[in-house]
Amino acid sequence: MTPSIELAYLLSAVLFVLGLKRMQTPPTARSGNALASLGMFTAVVATLFVHDVLSWPLLLAGVLTGGAIGTVLAVRTPMTSMPELVAVFNGFGGAASAFVASAEIAQYLQGSRLVDASTYSPTLAVVIGVSLLVGMITFTGSLVAFGKLQGLLSGNPITFPGVAFVTGLLLLAGVVGIVLMALGAPELTTDPDITLYAGIGIAASAALVGLFLVFPIGGADMPVVVALLNSYSGLAAAATGFILDNTALIVSGTLVGAAGFMLTMQMCEAMNRSLANVMLGGFGGDGATSSALDIPEGKSVQETSPQDLAILATYAERVIIVPGYGLAVAQAQHAVRELADRLQSKGVDVRYAIHPVAGRMPGHMNVLLAEADVPYEQLFEMDEINSAFSSTDVALVIGANDVVNPAAREASGSPIAGMPILDVDDAETVVVIKRSLSPGYSGVPNSLFYQDNTRMLFADAKEAVSETTEAVKGL
Repeated sequence: MTPSIELAYLLSAVLFVLGLKRMQTPPTARSGNALASLGMFTAVVATLFVHDVLSWPLLLAGVLTGGAIGTVLAVRTPMTSMPELVAVFNGFGGAASAFVASAEIAQYLQGSRLVDASTYSPTLAVVIGVSLLVGMITFTGSLVAFGKLQGLLSGNPITFPGVAFVTGLLLLAGVVGIVLMALGAPELTTDPDITLYAGIGIAASAALVGLFLVFPIGGADMPVVVALLNSYSGLAAAATGFILDNTALIVSGTLVGAAGFMLTMQMCEAMNRSLANVMLGGFGGDGATSSALDIPEGKSVQETSPQDLAILATYAERVIIVPGYGLAVAQAQHAVRELADRLQSKGVDVRYAIHPVAGRMPGHMNVLLAEADVPYEQLFEMDEINSAFSSTDVALVIGANDVVNPAAREASGSPIAGMPILDVDDAETVVVIKRSLSPGYSGVPNSLFYQDNTRMLFADAKEAVSETTEAVKGL
C-alpha cells in the first residue's frame, strides 16, 4: 500500500470518528453526517484512483450519478418514510459486502485474483465466508424490514411452527459452509470446487436466515430491527475491509457495527426486554382499527376541542409535548413548533419529552423536530423529564401510544409490562390528540385514554394543532 493511500485512509478514519462524535446531538448531527460522508468519499476516490481501477472521466461520472440519486432521495423522501430508506441503505450495504466476497471467490476459482493467488489462505477464506454470510443476512432481512415499514407486508409477526429451529439449522449450515471455505484453500486441497459449492451454500442459507429472522418480528420492534441490521451491515463491511486489505472499510465498518449494536442494546433496555426476546418474541403488529366510538364496557372518555385545548395551554405555566409516530404520519412537526412558539410568547414554559423508542426508527422524533427547527434545549429524554410531569399543568400527547401507556406499570401480564414509559398521567391534565382509541403497535389497549385527568381530541394531528394555534392567537 502506497504512502499516499495510507494517508488518505488515515484522514478518512479521522473524519469517521469526528463525524460519529458530532452525530451525538441534533444541533451538530448534520455536520457530523457531512464529515463522515466526506471521509467515505475520500477513501473511495483514493482507492479507485491509486489502484487505477477507474479513469477520471468514469470516476467523475460515478460521483455525479450517485450524487444525483442521493439528492433526489433526500429531497423526495418524506420524514415518515425515513425508516424504510434506512432499511434499504442497510440492505444495500450488506449486498455490497456479499458481492465483494462473491467476486473474490470467482477470481480465486478463475486463478486471476488481483493479489497473489498464494494469499488465498484458510484465514482469508473464513473472512470471505463471514462477509458473505452476514452480508446476505443483512440484505434479505432489510428487504423484509422495508416491506413491513412500507406496508407491503403485514406488520404482524409472520411465522410458522419451528421457525426458530429452522433458522438455527440454516445458520449452522452457513457456519459449516465457512469451514468448508477454509478447507477449500489451495494449501489444504487441490479441489477448488469445494469453495464454489460452499459459497453457494452460504449465500443461500444466509438469505433464508435473513428472511426468517425478520418475518416473525412485529411492528412494535421495527426500530430495534433497523438498528440491529445497521450493525450487521457494519460488521459485513469490516469483514470486506479485511478481504480487500482496506483500512478505511475496516475502521468505518467497525464503527458502524459497534454503534449499531450499542444503540440496539439501549433500545432493548428502554423497552425492558432482552435482544433474544425481541428477535423471538413476535411482539406487536399493525395495531387495531377501532374507531373513536369503540369504548370498552365500563369505561368512559372525556372529549375536548382545539378551542378548549387552547384555553388550557394558554393559561398553563408548564406544558410538555409528547410526540409520537402519529405526529410523523400527519407531518405536524412544523405546526407543533408554531403552537409552541405561540405559547412561549404568552409566557408558557414549553418542553418536549422524547421516549427512546417513539416512532419507527432510532431518534425518529429528534430528527422530526429538528427538521422543524425546534430548539435542542427544549428536547428532553425520558429519564430527564419524567420527574417534571407531576408539576406540569398540561401534557400534550400527539400521536404517541405505547410509550405513554400506564399498562406498562399496572398490568403484570401485559406484553409491555415493565417497559419504562413517559409518566404523562402524573400531569394535572393530559390531552391526547389521536384519530381513534386503537392501541399502538404492541396491541395493548391504552388505559391512559380513560383516566379522569385525560381529555381526548379525536382528529388529524396537523389539523388539530393548527386549529389550536389559531385559537391561541385569539386569546
